[in-house]
Amino acid sequence: MYIGLDLGTSGLRALLADESGAIVATADAAYSVSNPHSGWSEQDPADWTAACEVVMAALKDAHPVEFSAVRGIGLSGHMHGATLLDAKGQVLRPCILWNDTRSAAQAAALNETPNVRCLSGNIVFPGFTAPKLKWVEENEPEIFAKVAKVLLPKDYLRYWLTGDYVGDMSDSAGTSWLDVGKREWSEELLDAGHMRLDQMPRLVEGSESSGNVRAQLLADWGMAGPVTVAGGGGDNAVAACGAGCFRDGDGFVSLGTSGVLLAAKNSFAPDPATAVHTFCHAVPDTWYQMGVILAATDSLNWLSGVLGRSPAELAGMLTDEPSGPSNTLFLPYLSGERTPHNDSAVRGSFAGLDVATTPEDMTQAVMEGVSFALRDNLDALKATGTKLSRILAIGGGTKSRFWLETLATTLNLPLDLPEKGDFGAALGAVRLAIAADTNADLSTIMTTPKVAATVEPRADLVDRYSESHARYRALYPHLKAALT
Repeated sequence: MYIGLDLGTSGLRALLADESGAIVATADAAYSVSNPHSGWSEQDPADWTAACEVVMAALKDAHPVEFSAVRGIGLSGHMHGATLLDAKGQVLRPCILWNDTRSAAQAAALNETPNVRCLSGNIVFPGFTAPKLKWVEENEPEIFAKVAKVLLPKDYLRYWLTGDYVGDMSDSAGTSWLDVGKREWSEELLDAGHMRLDQMPRLVEGSESSGNVRAQLLADWGMAGPVTVAGGGGDNAVAACGAGCFRDGDGFVSLGTSGVLLAAKNSFAPDPATAVHTFCHAVPDTWYQMGVILAATDSLNWLSGVLGRSPAELAGMLTDEPSGPSNTLFLPYLSGERTPHNDSAVRGSFAGLDVATTPEDMTQAVMEGVSFALRDNLDALKATGTKLSRILAIGGGTKSRFWLETLATTLNLPLDLPEKGDFGAALGAVRLAIAADTNADLSTIMTTPKVAATVEPRADLVDRYSESHARYRALYPHLKAALT
């Protein structure tokens, strides 16, 4: 038996599965995000370990026999977070999360440092880990002086599970400290950020073992042991493992809290100028390129809070089949934007509101705005030479048929929908745990899901959505100028 743990921004998801990857049970535990100042986003790492205790207890209570037979745990986590530990392994301050934008000035400075883009393969975004440490150095020097180790969020959970400081290639590729082509820490990149090699965890591939669960936890949980902990990876790379997306040309779109358009690559071919992320995959000798928008379903969640209606209620107002784009445009830059703008200061906007605008109109505009932002991502990926002929669609937003048809038509790509089941990061983590424990061939473990249905682009509406996307895209420079 195997467990996959997906450390998300709002909660921890756990899957208990057998050696074939078939899911036996699931458990979830929520925690909160702190926003003490505008642009700040933090979390207490103690909440992650407390959530892990909760989900483990739930799995054990529901399936005690299967739980006791667990042989491996895989980890997935939200990327770029800065968890700072002192020489005794104690947390020095709340973790600064991926969607925290306070270090924009530090990111810009690092981005202009010679060789940083070349070695890391990426623009230095404000959400990345390296500029966060520069911010701490400049604003909390007493804490910076005590930093003995920097761990990404899921690697702190690993430290609690195993007692070892270990990271993996895919998650570490989002720090701006990793030579992404060579898949190793770069002393030149670390020097640029005033960091040291001894402050970094040792690195393993996501499908390798990183150590075993501590004896005390095994006793507390009633596991026979030993239980290996796989290297795991950043959430999107691990979700790609769950979707069987690791061959060149495989791709998926995720309508989650953030939005992701990802394509697997069998070689390292970065193009930082496009603001496309080029990261190591969670499996050896593989990379991926990814466009990211910071607010996908989070945009609908925001509208839900403003209008006082649940996201499901808002989505239910719309028909299954769109009849064409709205006259109202929504730019989903609620926390700034990554691909293609690399702009932490821009903020969201509606354009074209009038006295007749209804909640239905606003909901449609939000779904279209997210789809247009993902079209920007597709255009950026194409600029790097990446080609996609069809993609798998996953994430909570895929529950809306209207959103799916809008997205397929905007991208002008067929969207394949997997059969019912969990094909996200938690399943990917299970698969990495199986790989780390058995050393089986990855192609036999990370199979693609059966396709339940395909949403085809609406040929009669492709041109109209393309025209509306052009109007959407033209608004960004004016919005940026208005906010400067």
